[in-house]
Amino acid sequence: MLEVIGGQTVWKGEVKVFDMHGPDKAKVCYDGPHPEGSNDKGERFAAVLQIPPVIAPETAVRASVVADSRRFK
Repeated sequence: MLEVIGGQTVWKGEVKVFDMHGPDKAKVCYDGPHPEGSNDKGERFAAVLQIPPVIAPETAVRASVVADSRRFK
């Protein structure tokens, strides 16, 4: 999956979908590594639960990107 904002790649990687079982609100978790750091040599994982507005891998990636932008300001 590739997510580009303003011509800049903010996420590039595979998103895996995991079914969850238990009493939690979320029944699905999205997880995936994407390159990060100088020359994209590092790698970071993001796990996002399927709780609206997160309803699909695409919205999970966008939620992760937004969370990162707030965290690194």
